[in-house]
Amino acid sequence: MKPRNNHSDISSWERNRGVIRTGKGGWIVGEAVYNHGYSMMDDLVGRASFFQVLLLGITGRLPERRLADWIEAVFICMSYPDARIWCNQIGSLAGNTGASAVAGVCAGVLATDSYLYGVGPLLAGTRFIVDALADRKRGMTAEDIVLAQQRRPGSKPMITGYLRPVASGDERLVPLEQVARALGFTHGEHLTLAFEISEVMERQFNEGMNLNGYVNAFLSDQGYTVDEIYRIFSTVAFAGIQACHAEAADNPPGTFFPLQCGDIEYAGHGERPVPD
Repeated sequence: MKPRNNHSDISSWERNRGVIRTGKGGWIVGEAVYNHGYSMMDDLVGRASFFQVLLLGITGRLPERRLADWIEAVFICMSYPDARIWCNQIGSLAGNTGASAVAGVCAGVLATDSYLYGVGPLLAGTRFIVDALADRKRGMTAEDIVLAQQRRPGSKPMITGYLRPVASGDERLVPLEQVARALGFTHGEHLTLAFEISEVMERQFNEGMNLNGYVNAFLSDQGYTVDEIYRIFSTVAFAGIQACHAEAADNPPGTFFPLQCGDIEYAGHGERPVPD
């Protein structure tokens, strides 16, 4: 039987055996802690913001402060302290059952890692707007791009970044646009097209751009890749989860959203005798 994986070439393993190779940096005891060539204590502490260092670690590039401040605003926009939100609900349940803040928040963050909601759609959303701009440069209009996403004529196009399950539109776009303008940002090619696509979606299908569509277009204009955008926002919901965990942990155990059997509508089989 042929092995599932062919490991006959183990040269890469041998090359890395017993040593950790990194281009990120590290701690040289007695000298300095380095991060992509920067001394963290001398060059970054007190001079760069946390979000600048976060992006440096992910991408290897230290962004200008205004971009880091804009990304911080996105994190605030994802920090709703509402225990009804699925990831926050996990944090609340963890806190109310005595799980630590680390365990509860990590569990809530893990719940955001989905292709349908949370940070996962950033992957599909960024790929869409990058491909859409390429289509635009080949001569397609915003309407052409939208209608090409229909599964059948007359159906609503299912475009990641331009649909929202609970509400139409997105209350976070206006304040983020205000922050962007205050920081001196203008619309680049991706974001300009994103707003044109949103206008088509609103006019024809009563759907508009959501936070996902805005963020991935904005950062594509700043030169970030699909994977970089996903990594930057991998923990974007943690502050809201933390707030809900803290509240639930401070309340008596079992008081977060308790249910009685009568609260559940059972639609299965009726009572049946148990076989001997």
